[in-house]
Amino acid sequence: MSELKTGDLAPTFKLPADGGDEIDLANLRGQIVVLYMYPKDDTPGCTTEALDFTAASAAFANAGAVVIGLSKDSVKRHDNFKAKHGLQVRLVSDPEGETIEAYGSWVLKKLYGREYMGIDRSTFLIDREGRIARIWHKVKVKGHVDEVIGAVRELG
Repeated sequence: MSELKTGDLAPTFKLPADGGDEIDLANLRGQIVVLYMYPKDDTPGCTTEALDFTAASAAFANAGAVVIGLSKDSVKRHDNFKAKHGLQVRLVSDPEGETIEAYGSWVLKKLYGREYMGIDRSTFLIDREGRIARIWHKVKVKGHVDEVIGAVRELG
């Protein structure tokens, strides 16, 4: 599969979400969607990122954007993660990793000389027509949410 780029149609998905819901990207057409992919619930970087998106949830809502976090963690883990930290973002579960792969975020990683496959911390800004407006790969958590909210506001 070729790498996603700005202007491409966002790969569709229908995945189980926190609270026993299901999120279908097709049902969000007409809204701006911020889809962020992260490695694992309740780890330091992922918790900070989720808390940063939560802190900015009103700003995203005011700009007409829906924020969705996606990882391979189970819905039960997502529910526990949200409850523990008071998160205000939707979390979806992709246990098979099909959506993560469709977005090009399942990558070879290296840590302490060891290679393994894992989730690239990445964010996809999807416009109201369902097209990719912006992509961030290898996200550094600090300052990232501010950059994303700026891009959302540019979309209008």
